[in-house]
Amino acid sequence: MRFPALSFWTHELAIDLGTANTVVYAQGKGIVFNEPSIVALHVKKNQVVAIGSEAKKMFGRTPENIKAIRPLKDGVIADFKITEELLRYAIKTSLNKKFGRPKTIICIPSGITEVEKKAVKDSALSSGASQVYLVDEAIAAALGVGLPIEEPTGNMIIDIGGGTTEVTVISFSGIVYSKSVRVGGDEMDNAIIQHVKRKYNLLIGERTAELVKMTIGSAYPLTEEQEMDVKGRDLLEGIPKILHIKSEEIREALTEVVATIVDAVKTALERTPPELSSDIADTGIVLTGGGSLLQNLDLRLREETGLPITLSDDPLMSVAMGAGKLISLPDLLNQVTID
Repeated sequence: MRFPALSFWTHELAIDLGTANTVVYAQGKGIVFNEPSIVALHVKKNQVVAIGSEAKKMFGRTPENIKAIRPLKDGVIADFKITEELLRYAIKTSLNKKFGRPKTIICIPSGITEVEKKAVKDSALSSGASQVYLVDEAIAAALGVGLPIEEPTGNMIIDIGGGTTEVTVISFSGIVYSKSVRVGGDEMDNAIIQHVKRKYNLLIGERTAELVKMTIGSAYPLTEEQEMDVKGRDLLEGIPKILHIKSEEIREALTEVVATIVDAVKTALERTPPELSSDIADTGIVLTGGGSLLQNLDLRLREETGLPITLSDDPLMSVAMGAGKLISLPDLLNQVTID
């Protein structure tokens, strides 16, 4: 797949189609769309009620005839039709009305199947894109955080999204090694839900679990441990209840998820060629993605690997920003596009 000899396209988008959020970069404008990957659907009428931020407000709060759906699971399409609606909304919202069908770069996890790749491409084409170029999200993330991926040196990046964690070693514009585990921010939320349910017989929702994770969740002991009140439904009495919970036990609840991420990093380091390993020992590892915002995850990884760990400046935007850079780098885009 070759591009015309142009320094840039006339109108084009780069999309990070994430399990938790969909982010769109537009040439010349930067980030123009950043909303949750959620669609609210009227079940009986089979009609879309809301998309993105408006749909998230409904999550866990809708009557039986309205369902708030996450069309992507573990970084890939779980519901083709609903994903089309999400992409159509994102593309339409991101473009100036005078423009027609945009050329579009979409970032995907390395571990997805050929069938899943086709589903992403077909959804984008059905949603208004004229051409679709698939790029590994690890390559985009590395570009987004400023790693010199075109040089023949080893660069390691850990991208923790809503549904997947990608541990990737990149050199000379290519992926030398990639380990994808279907664990991310959503699994952290679920671990908190299950812990509170098992230990306290209290049922909390996904939004509450996410708030707990963001507020007092951690992967390594905090300088000052924290605590907060959590609201939910008592499963024994069936009434609303408030629970006071501490950061230490949330860290305990997240142990298995964090251990899975740590194991993936260790496996990647073990399988990296020696010459590139020496580069990584010098430059360290870059941590990005929404899940990387878990408190002290960088300290945990530093202790486990003995290597410098750098948290990217804007972990939520790195994939979209990197994909956006590819718009004006057609030669590099030709090298990294996945057929």
